[in-house]
Amino acid sequence: MSMMAMPDHDPSNGYESVATEFMARREQSGIGAATVRSWARSLKPGLSILDLGCGHGVPISAALMDDGFDVYGVDSSPTLAAMFRDRFPRAHVVCEAVEDSSFFGRKFDAIVAVGLMFLLPADVQDRLIRRIAQTLSSGGRFLFTSPAEACIWKDVLTGQQSLSLGADTYKDLISNAGLVLVDEYLDGGDNHYYDSRKR
Repeated sequence: MSMMAMPDHDPSNGYESVATEFMARREQSGIGAATVRSWARSLKPGLSILDLGCGHGVPISAALMDDGFDVYGVDSSPTLAAMFRDRFPRAHVVCEAVEDSSFFGRKFDAIVAVGLMFLLPADVQDRLIRRIAQTLSSGGRFLFTSPAEACIWKDVLTGQQSLSLGADTYKDLISNAGLVLVDEYLDGGDNHYYDSRKR
């Protein structure tokens, strides 16, 4: 009796299969870069920033590097991580799923996760926020995006499920992880940002 092989879990949440299209779209859209740059003005140039779900580095990591920050990237798509490495050879990048990443085995002054959190299941989002809090230096900042409304939708590129836990739940998770919500923002694409600081 033969056993049917179960399909392997895709740690890139479908983005490896659409990497080329994703890169083309992000090259044409700078949405998020201005908001992240404005947020980063409260940080000292040269500080270390971890970009989770960094993709090929455009536009978020590129904007932070242009402003003088020491950027480390984590992305689970081999194609996107390789393109990041080719494009920014002086930056640091690893191809790892954020939920399993070692985060380079170090602390960071700030962490950003733009367009990532809602790709993950609810329990993984909770664990990730806690791990991020542990990875931040004292007083470190964490900025991430997810809709303010609790909702489920299909990702435009991959067709996979996206899940926002909603602002009230995110605020609870932030507080429970030992972070303090500093502010919330919207960018030009109506993406909702949560800005928090480690106590």
